[in-house]
Amino acid sequence: MSLTALQPPGWPAPRGYSNGMAGTGRVVLVGGQIGWDAAGAFAAGFVPQVAQALRNILAVLAEAGGGPEHIARLTWFVVDMDEYRGSLASLGPAYRAVMGRNFPAMSLVAVTALVEPAARVEIEATAILPA
Repeated sequence: MSLTALQPPGWPAPRGYSNGMAGTGRVVLVGGQIGWDAAGAFAAGFVPQVAQALRNILAVLAEAGGGPEHIARLTWFVVDMDEYRGSLASLGPAYRAVMGRNFPAMSLVAVTALVEPAARVEIEATAILPA
């Protein structure tokens, strides 16, 4: 099973994500993950919290036998858009360190707050694993 990126003809290539993904198989939905570890300790700072949230997604996905190559969609919720934009230079390397060169369809939404007050980001995932 593999995912296929969907790119309409003539559209500029997206940077760091895909416009759409297609695949067949078993769908796994991972609820929003935040930047804390198994002990409930938060990573310090936005980029470390993103990396931890992604590791948490992969831990849940591993329970279904999946990995980063199976993720078709990520939705990010951030509490500070300026913090996100200011972190772009270090965010790319941190993302690739956890996810490799897998770039699913992504959305990013600014929200006023997350349930956990110390959380800077929450990320949910949709994956498609082989049937």
